[in-house]
Amino acid sequence: MLTHSTRRWLAGLGVAGAFVAASASPAAAAPAAEFDLYFQDVTVAADSAGVIRGAAVFGSEPAVLNEVTVRYDYRSLASKITLAGDVGNDCSADGDAVLVCTEHSPLVVDENFGGFPGGVVIAPTDKAATGDAGALKISLQTAGKEVANHTSQIRIAEGVDIAAGPDTTVKATPGGAFQAPLTVLNVGKTDVLGVVAFFDTDYGIRTEERFNNCYYDEDFLLACEFDGIPAGEGGTATLNYELAKDTYAPGSQFSGIWLMTPTDFEELNGVRKAAGAGATHRGTGKALALTPVPGKRGARALQTDVDPTNNQSSVTVEVTGKNGADLAAVGATFTGAKGAVVTAALGFHNNGPATLDHLRSESDVTFVDVTVPSGTTAVEVPFECAPRTGKDAEWGEAGTPGAAEYRCYPGPFAPAGEELTGEFKFRIDKVIANAAGTVKVNVPCECEGGFYADLKPANDTAKILVNAADGGNGGGQGGDGGALPITGQSTGLIAGLGALLLAAGVGGYLVAKRRRTRFVA
Repeated sequence: MLTHSTRRWLAGLGVAGAFVAASASPAAAAPAAEFDLYFQDVTVAADSAGVIRGAAVFGSEPAVLNEVTVRYDYRSLASKITLAGDVGNDCSADGDAVLVCTEHSPLVVDENFGGFPGGVVIAPTDKAATGDAGALKISLQTAGKEVANHTSQIRIAEGVDIAAGPDTTVKATPGGAFQAPLTVLNVGKTDVLGVVAFFDTDYGIRTEERFNNCYYDEDFLLACEFDGIPAGEGGTATLNYELAKDTYAPGSQFSGIWLMTPTDFEELNGVRKAAGAGATHRGTGKALALTPVPGKRGARALQTDVDPTNNQSSVTVEVTGKNGADLAAVGATFTGAKGAVVTAALGFHNNGPATLDHLRSESDVTFVDVTVPSGTTAVEVPFECAPRTGKDAEWGEAGTPGAAEYRCYPGPFAPAGEELTGEFKFRIDKVIANAAGTVKVNVPCECEGGFYADLKPANDTAKILVNAADGGNGGGQGGDGGALPITGQSTGLIAGLGALLLAAGVGGYLVAKRRRTRFVA
């Protein structure tokens, strides 16, 4: 099972949805499928060219939506803003302050990755003024029938221009300490009345500091709030970090820092909450100060950054030393009569000492091959596992039962000391004593990801035994004969923001992708 700390980090930071297969193909929409539509709240600077935003659609199951149209109703701000289709998007007016956009290609939707219709340009008119606000009502139709809707808020704000400092590279060993700067610059002509730094941080980067103007989830820093910065000025602070002891080495860890106004952060946090991220808490220590930040401090007002392209800086940690991982295959032993359907949770256990973290690249930490025991048929397989078709090692559609061999893609994150398994169901067609299949972890794959520096390759293969002579005990067994427990409870993790933030259009705002998991720890 995932530890509390791991769960909180994945949900709280909202980094990539863990344990999601990369090879799934969408199926046709089922009548019972349900769809969710999301469009983040938007703040537009007065006297600007506007911003580009897009909707996200999620299904309760994989689906392909045809004849899709998206209807945008902005009549509450009819004289304040205009909406138009982004480049290449087929949109036209449908009456006063209503825009309808047509998708000419099928829209692929599922619960993991979602579908993203073309974006729209939201621009202020010459009548727009700071403080104006209204509702944007959006509906999604397929073949003329509404299947989802959403209401977002649009606000008009004063435009400012915040910029980040240079990127930083440091070195540290697992468990070691390091420092990194946080620099905030006001490069515009308007005083900034407040700044928020949002931290997009890899799993291995931690902090014990608890500033009262910063927000945390466990020992992960999420965001810090600062007072105003006059035009042309800025400030710098030093942050103290440490690497988790289970950080893989040699390797690298990364922290992105996004600077934004409090108004923009409010909207970003709204995306995070909508994605199901966990609650955060404010620190109770002293305040983190930017020095020097002379002069003006004022009451906060609606402000939005007109050029988010210069808002990000990064800290790259070169992780030195050696701290590897041992992935041990998890098999199963079971008995049953002819016709019985038995369940086996198959996969691997990370014996550590290091956690494998591929969340930023979104590649699988390893690849797992499952060979079905003789005399049995795989009648149900995890969504993350694809059947092998033919002698040329081609792999078929994920989640398809009935094959003799499967390749499984367990996802981008494997915590040290924890187990990742997928649930297979086998029907016993013929009772054969000691019928055997195999589970192999760290198998080679000509694709991105994988793990080929295992500390103990001897346990990379485990058996799936049916009607073993000793009666079996239903437990998993590694290749070295050590028994491993089998788990099968879904973590139900949902991604919000973090390593896989998706930049949406020239505005540089972030659209969250909600994800779930079936291959579980």
